[in-house]
Amino acid sequence: MDRTIRIVLADDHPVVRIGVRNMLLAHDGFEVVGEASDGDEAITQTLELQPDILLLDLLMPRLPGLEALRAIMNGPSTAKILLLTSTITTQQVIEALQIGARGIVLKDALINHLQTAIRTVANGDYWIGGKRVVNLLSALHELTEKAAVPQHKTYGLTPRELEVVGCIVEGCSNRDIARQFTLSEETVKRHLSNIFDKTGVSTRLELALFAIAHHLVETPQ
Repeated sequence: MDRTIRIVLADDHPVVRIGVRNMLLAHDGFEVVGEASDGDEAITQTLELQPDILLLDLLMPRLPGLEALRAIMNGPSTAKILLLTSTITTQQVIEALQIGARGIVLKDALINHLQTAIRTVANGDYWIGGKRVVNLLSALHELTEKAAVPQHKTYGLTPRELEVVGCIVEGCSNRDIARQFTLSEETVKRHLSNIFDKTGVSTRLELALFAIAHHLVETPQ
């Protein structure tokens, strides 16, 4: 695709919008024509500006991403919609695609996938599971089969965060964790802050008890 792809960026975190915008503007072929900080603004910007692509955060204030997606798909806009999210269930992926989303990009994969995902969707295909998908029906069938298999609940924790949780259960200090995974202690602290937010606990002891109770780690028999 030689023409410039016009994009509206909808995310409630200004830092995310700045980062994504800079990421796109560093390359030819992309133009961010509008930004929105909530679901209602996303709808308004998309209808007024008629972009080629709407990058829509799944968790938006005032109107959640899926509801904003539904409203836009029921309107006159021809924008193709890519959902941005930190975590998403298989069932949410299925629902988003059924409503009309053209793909999902995980925020921790933005650097590697964002440009390719946008170009893929702008060219008429789908972006699912970090790859280009041509046959939506086949992809939905695979996702539906996957959703039917009981999934171990991880509360949105990443693989690295689960490893950190395991270390906390074992009684490791931040320094111990940093050494084990070759990280800085500041990075370990950020992981713990994210883990506390996702699990709703506030201390290391509460986290250890939560992890054991919810089977986030394997415990000796």
